[in-house]
Amino acid sequence: MKLAIFILFIGLNADVFGQSDSYKDEIEQLSKKELIKSAFQYIEQIDSKTTEDLIMLTEIPAPPFKEERRAEKYKEMLREAGADSVWIDEVGNVLGLRKGSEGEKTVALNGHLDTVFPEETDVTVKMRGDTLYAPGIGDDSRGLMVALTVLRAMEHENIQTRDDVIFVGTVGEEGLGDLRGVKHLFSESGPGIDSWIAVDGGSIGRIVNQALGSHRYRVTFEGPGGHSWGSFGLANPAHALGRAMHYFSLEADKFTSDGPRTSYNVGRINGGTSVNSIPFETWMEVDMRSVSNESLEQIDEIFQEAMLKALDKENEMRRRGPELTVDIEMIGDRPSGEIESSNPLVQRAMATAQYFGSDPSLTRSSTDSNIPISLDIPAVTIGRGGAGGNGHSLNEWWLNKDGHLAIQRALLLVVSEAVLSQ
Repeated sequence: MKLAIFILFIGLNADVFGQSDSYKDEIEQLSKKELIKSAFQYIEQIDSKTTEDLIMLTEIPAPPFKEERRAEKYKEMLREAGADSVWIDEVGNVLGLRKGSEGEKTVALNGHLDTVFPEETDVTVKMRGDTLYAPGIGDDSRGLMVALTVLRAMEHENIQTRDDVIFVGTVGEEGLGDLRGVKHLFSESGPGIDSWIAVDGGSIGRIVNQALGSHRYRVTFEGPGGHSWGSFGLANPAHALGRAMHYFSLEADKFTSDGPRTSYNVGRINGGTSVNSIPFETWMEVDMRSVSNESLEQIDEIFQEAMLKALDKENEMRRRGPELTVDIEMIGDRPSGEIESSNPLVQRAMATAQYFGSDPSLTRSSTDSNIPISLDIPAVTIGRGGAGGNGHSLNEWWLNKDGHLAIQRALLLVVSEAVLSQ
């Protein structure tokens, strides 16, 4: 268990996973191609333009379930960058296809459109010295710009790959979006993606090849409600909610003390109208996570049993009136999984990180890559580069400290995975 926790939080040096010298050689040779060197130079030449567009994109609000304005702008930018075809799919994802010479496979490079911030949030970018401050400036406006700049560089240098490359801005990566964008992409209605590279996170060396699964629920207890004195004796939804949290935490604590790392959390509670009223409704939102799909299902069962036990106990205590009811609604389902370190995409991700002077580590997280990873489709999430902090806060910041290196690394990874055909 201690080893599992160690791997989860800090990753392991790539050498522990047996990084292959053949992929290091492949990346080294690819980087020596004149086309690639010219593309690297072009990325540096347009760095100020990349930053200007980062600011512009960040200042287009993209709150949960309302990503349309940013999606339309990103669609326009992908078209101007030279994608062969650009469209917005049924759920709101933006896709820009760059055709390969053979096109038998498709490699995707992705950033997500949405942020965690509500619609009324001020997303104006402020500069203090060389540092940019704004909600979403790094997560994941910068990821979108990494993908777009890779396309611009490939077009400018006419880099031809054997496989198709599709540039994607996804919806619904954050919170209750529940990965709805990427779930659609890998459904029967999707474009058919064979390799997936997401840009979401910080350093170049951090490579997510392991998906952290989660189940999320909104639990609502309902009853007739009434005056705290005049209606005393009615079953009380707030009391039931308190019981539910108590019963669940007792059993979940026992379960999570051993085995694959698993967590649980009651993140939000609400309900009631006044201090002297029996609520007619109370609710809570619950998050459970695990590195193991089996453990996730087991703690889910513990959760379900606790909710029903709380309902029964509160109803048993009522002295009059109708019984309470409970609605247990799943509002999030993200699967776990892992792509083996020996997979060529993971090896190339490690080799490209090393090429740019970073010590690669393989880690676990919850990102758009969860879905392809769970389907055993090669997928990694790589860093946006630069320096940043305070993610998911109003004081989020990003500093363009050698930020071009992350874009060059993404280009090198995409071209190696899609196979240079020149």
